[in-house]
Order: sequence, then structure tokens, then C-alpha cells
Amino acid sequence: MKKTILTIAAHPDDEILGCGGTMARLSEEGHNVHILILAEGLTSRQVIRDRNSKVTELGDLAISAKKSAEVVGAKSIELLDFPDNRMDSIDRLDVIKVIEEKLDELNPSIVFTHFGNDLNIDHRVVNEAVVTACRPIPGHSVRELYFFEVPSSTEWQIQNGIYFQPNVFFELGNSHFKKKKEALLSYDSEMRNFPHARSIEAVEALAKWRGASIGANFAEAFIAGRVIK
Repeated sequence: MKKTILTIAAHPDDEILGCGGTMARLSEEGHNVHILILAEGLTSRQVIRDRNSKVTELGDLAISAKKSAEVVGAKSIELLDFPDNRMDSIDRLDVIKVIEEKLDELNPSIVFTHFGNDLNIDHRVVNEAVVTACRPIPGHSVRELYFFEVPSSTEWQIQNGIYFQPNVFFELGNSHFKKKKEALLSYDSEMRNFPHARSIEAVEALAKWRGASIGANFAEAFIAGRVIK
């Protein structure tokens, strides 16, 4: 049965780092994959946010996001304009409302989003907002909620003793990981050189390790937040 899947990410590139291969696989299997990105992804590098001074760079980043979405076979991608790494300055209800609007528009049965104890504040805000928006009230479309890891962020959290311990793995074929890699190459401004954790080599090593954990060449790992059968 064809399903509708929604990936909700904080910043452009999080969606591919977290579940790009899985989106490529699900799209190839005939499911309808959609992406929602909430924050603009650039202005945290400024002491005071000045979006107008980054119009060209933000435009280039949006083009990269759309190219990467095409690579993994997403049916749609929407980019919003919440402030980068300042989402804790926004009323949480405002974030929840835009997510609820997207859920009402698409009625997805599966949602992928950030792990809740990530180092990046925007990732944590998005996790809490998605969990709230996906609360299992009668008639809600979301039946499966999964949390992904983002290299160079999730593994850098050292507080609270709550770490990413995956219990769901999506096996990836070589073609699926190749699409993930190609999609990340679209984000050339966001990627780093090895041995940075957000490098192509490190991402491949992680995919191989997650694959080796289940006896496969490649995989992406998740924590199941809620699965309703």
C-alpha cells in the first residue's frame, strides 16, 4: 500500500544527513515522500541576525535543498524561515502550529524527525514540536514516528546521559546510499572535509557501521518514538 511520509527537519541538510537514504528507498518503493524544513540555516554565524545580508546565500541554500530533494525522490519540499539556531526564542506554539498545518495538508502515516537530546537547540525544539503535533488524538493520521541522528550534532551531546540508541534500522542498497551521497554533494556549502563528522567520508562510515550492526552493507538508524499497529 502506498504511504505518505513526511520528514521534518530543522535546517537544510539535516533531512539528508538524518534519513536521505531511507527517503530514497521509500520513494523507490512507490511511497510519497515529502520534506518540511523549518529554519533558514545560515544566520547563526552572525552575532546579530541579519537575514537581508544573506539573501543570496539563502537563495543558493534553497536551490541546494530542492536539488537534494529531487535526488532522493521527494514529491515536495517546503522551506520556512525560522531563525537559525535561535528557535528557542520562538514561542513553541508557533512552531507546533506550522507543523500541524503541514500534517493536515498531507495526512502522513509516517513522520521522521530529530532525536530529542541532540546538541543543536533547533533540533531539540523541532523534536518537541513534532512530538506535540503528532500526539495520538482520535483520527490523527500519523501511525509511525521515528527519530533520526544528525552527524556532527547528535553524537556531540554529552548532557543528561540520554544518548541515541537506535532500535529501528532501514537497510539501504548501494543505490540508496549513492543517492544520499549525491544529495549531500548538493549541499557543498554545508559539508566539511574529513575527519569532520559532517564529511562525506564520515557519513559513509556511519552508514556502513549502522549497516554492519544488522548484517548489511549500509543502513540508517532510528529510535521509534511511537508505532501504532
